[in-house]
Amino acid sequence: MRPLLRSVIAFTFILLFFSGCNQKPYPASSFNDPITYINTVRKLNDVVVENIFTPVVASRNYAYANIAAYEIASLGDDSLPTLHGKIKDLPQMPAPADISKINKQFAALWAFCKVGNAVTFPEGSMGEYMAGLEKKANDEGMPDAIIEASKAYANMVGDSIMQWAKGDNYARTRSSSKFTVTDEENRWSPTPPAYAQAVEPHWNEIRSLLMDSASQFICPRPPVYDVTHKNSQFYKEVMLIKTMVDSLTDEQKHIAKFWDDNPFELHISGHVMFATKKFSPPGHWLNIIGVVAKQNQLSFNETIQIYTYASIAIFESFIVCWDEKYRSNYIRPETVINKYIDPEWRPFIQTPPFPEYTSGHAAMSGALAEVLTGYFGDNYKFTDTTQEVFDIKQRSFTSFRQAAAEAGMSRCYGGIHYVNTFNVSAEQGKAVGQYVIRRLDIKPLK
Repeated sequence: MRPLLRSVIAFTFILLFFSGCNQKPYPASSFNDPITYINTVRKLNDVVVENIFTPVVASRNYAYANIAAYEIASLGDDSLPTLHGKIKDLPQMPAPADISKINKQFAALWAFCKVGNAVTFPEGSMGEYMAGLEKKANDEGMPDAIIEASKAYANMVGDSIMQWAKGDNYARTRSSSKFTVTDEENRWSPTPPAYAQAVEPHWNEIRSLLMDSASQFICPRPPVYDVTHKNSQFYKEVMLIKTMVDSLTDEQKHIAKFWDDNPFELHISGHVMFATKKFSPPGHWLNIIGVVAKQNQLSFNETIQIYTYASIAIFESFIVCWDEKYRSNYIRPETVINKYIDPEWRPFIQTPPFPEYTSGHAAMSGALAEVLTGYFGDNYKFTDTTQEVFDIKQRSFTSFRQAAAEAGMSRCYGGIHYVNTFNVSAEQGKAVGQYVIRRLDIKPLK
């Protein structure tokens, strides 16, 4: 090789080397941080709280957003098999033209937010957060071409999820007839202070994700309404709740408040009326999952996986519970006690506006406890600090099942459910959770 040519080649190599050194390298794993996903779920949770979505509608919001993220995360990951073919009517997601041109983590986050935007209101509630994600990508050196390709693919997946969502009967139930309150003594009727209409009486018409029907886990009939005989099971159930509420210990009061999870608690003082907002039961449990994911140092994909499994269990448990609520149309303790025993009696927490049997909190918590136990194992110790934002001190648990049992029993301490209802609902939730484990083939975390 001639000396001049060798010099030109060497000079060109040196230029390329030093110009490469001056470029900010793109950190390929910049979004591969599970905390980012936990914060993204929390952001949707905040939107749900701020706009007062009911627990059942919130379950839909969480499930669809997590499924969108999961389907992207599953690309090339054998430990996260696609949910296509397992979830009812879920189409196969479009494949990216070139997977090397997208950042899967950024795309999964973007798809979660896109679907979160679509299933909540006001429109664009997640918009500012999404802009923050894009700014983070830019600041950390992600090439514009990868950002745009990742967003485009996430939008495709989000559109597919929302097209699928249109077939779940949700839109139709928005215009369905309201629940009719009858004069029958054993039936549910609105309770103070809001005397609100019954929430989501047609939720059993929503398409389930895994179950064959809303009545797949139908429960035994509740005790026969009988306030005339003090030895009847029903009368004993009523008096048990009244006595319990009238003599609550400080620990029981803490439990009732800790698991209250009332998304819209109405306060009336004289002529002044105002409301306070909290996480609903699904939001509370998803926050717990965030705590446990951090404690267990889950990977990004594992974090998406457990949020998705949990949100599916939540969704299914509310469908079967609400199916039973409006089948039984069972009277609340407050109504019975006010009419026959003490007109001034009030429960420790506010009675929610829907029939008593079964308990949504007990059923949902029972389902989640099974799924979380199947994933993390039994006797998993954790401390729930998520209620400290509402000035409610933390509680510690030795297992998910213990937490679920306490959550269900809290409704009895609160005076809004009978003890028999808690027991039956816990079993209903357990059956749903075990079914979810079988259908999704959930395996213990290694």
